[in-house]
Amino acid sequence: MRILFYDTKSYDKEFFEKLLPSYPGIEIKFIEANIHEETAALAHGYDAICAFVNADLGTPVIEELHRQGVKLILMRCAGYNNVDLETTVKCGIQVVRVPGYSPEAVAEHAMALALTANRHTHKAYIKCRENNFALNGLMGVNFYQKTAGIIGTGKIGQAMAKICRGFGMRVIAYDLFPNKSLDFLEYVSLDELLATSDLISLHCPMTPETEHLINSETIAKMKDGVILVNTSRGGLIKTDDLIAGIRDHKFFAVGLDVYEEESAYVYEDMSSSILPTSTIQRLLSFPNVTMTSHQGFFTVEALTNIAETTLENARAFMNGEELKNQVH
Repeated sequence: MRILFYDTKSYDKEFFEKLLPSYPGIEIKFIEANIHEETAALAHGYDAICAFVNADLGTPVIEELHRQGVKLILMRCAGYNNVDLETTVKCGIQVVRVPGYSPEAVAEHAMALALTANRHTHKAYIKCRENNFALNGLMGVNFYQKTAGIIGTGKIGQAMAKICRGFGMRVIAYDLFPNKSLDFLEYVSLDELLATSDLISLHCPMTPETEHLINSETIAKMKDGVILVNTSRGGLIKTDDLIAGIRDHKFFAVGLDVYEEESAYVYEDMSSSILPTSTIQRLLSFPNVTMTSHQGFFTVEALTNIAETTLENARAFMNGEELKNQVH
């Protein structure tokens, strides 16, 4: 089985090549280019392609992959909102993913963002490097005995809820499909969560129902001085409304690992480039906003799990076995 691996980074190659000897019969070609209309034709002669969350897998790309004889798309991530599933069905291309690589990795990063944004750790570090040990502008708030609102209680949301509970917080949650077995949180309505939470952390998938879940209306329902964290999908937040809320002093702090504009250059070094839009620069200009580069998944354990599950998905397809992680 031949797989063309798009958008290869050094860490991708390292973790996949480490496990590849355990999967005889699978051959991977690593290329740096990401997949889009112009590069989809490179998949000629391959049984499958492997792509990440920032790939363009819209209708034209899927149709081109079909013309090149590709039968399987291996998503080395949990999200698949960038895949045109209707066209994959029409073209007879199966799609598999990595549904849970390391929920704790993302949840821990969410709390790291919350703490950094709250206690201004990123600014304190820079000040100390410049021999400035004044505390001006660094005051935060206690999380202890505050209320954490978790939107989405899948594996990552549950992990975040447990972390918040460990901080001595009251944990409430909103989910369209509540899990009644979770005894460490209390389910409430979305309006109640927005109105009572001191910390709101987003952990839901990107769907038509959740797109721009955080907008001017939902922001208006939040407590003044709320801390908002998003490590899920950028499209959950309507960025212009978030910026307006920040300017209106609605938020004590905001921590973002994902944002709407990231897809074009996420995981790329753009330090010497002029970005086509200014939204990210506007967000970074606010003193109470902390941003990272979609790195919530980026731990040794998570990358190992991603490589292992992706290769297991490929082996199951190669052997004609049930695809347990197929996207329907």
